[in-house]
Amino acid sequence: MSDIVKPPRTPWGTFPDVLIHASESAVKQHPAYKAAKSGDDDEAAELIFDTFSIEKTLALDALAAGRTPTLVSAHAFEREGVNAIPEVFADQLGKVLGWPVDTGVVQVNVVSHTGANGFWRLARQAEFEGPVTPGLDYVLVDDFVGMGGTLANLKGYIESNGGHVVAAVSLTGKPHSAKLAPTPERLNELREKHGTDFENWWIGQFAHGFDALTESEARYLARTETADTIRDRIAAAE
Repeated sequence: MSDIVKPPRTPWGTFPDVLIHASESAVKQHPAYKAAKSGDDDEAAELIFDTFSIEKTLALDALAAGRTPTLVSAHAFEREGVNAIPEVFADQLGKVLGWPVDTGVVQVNVVSHTGANGFWRLARQAEFEGPVTPGLDYVLVDDFVGMGGTLANLKGYIESNGGHVVAAVSLTGKPHSAKLAPTPERLNELREKHGTDFENWWIGQFAHGFDALTESEARYLARTETADTIRDRIAAAE
């Protein structure tokens, strides 16, 4: 398992919930969705036009609290091509809010998370490269938040290079996945279920402790029967 990617992650602190613009059905059943997911910018623009939420955009502006952060999208590689939705979504947010959009930070590996189970997502984590401006405020933009690992890794990449991530926004996702920062109760549940030895193993494999997991990742692990099951399933996915 030494080949597992170990992208940096950073502590969550009081990180706000992801602002989700539309329901999964509104986005994934849209006639433009498949082509947009496969890299068609025009279809992505049509999809975003129909599902963009002014209410959530105003909430994002409020979270920025007078700052002018830079929008950075998760340029994800899908089986069918480079997902066009996050970048086009970021461009639209930038136009509405008058915020700059960064296109230099990109995902550099193929993780194929769409439709994947939790262990696959944990084993195959997104890795990012590109210039980060130290001291600059950033807002993360993605098309879908499931377990939140891609956003966690993008945040970790930016902050480990001196940037500051103030919020995250997604076109769609599961409502319970909007919460990225794990609760103390969830972390206690996970640690009581699987113990210190397993957390030490986790740190060795992924270079971060349980407190850098997302709430959904921590819940997924806590609901798995044994630590050995987690090790075996991640090894199989990797």
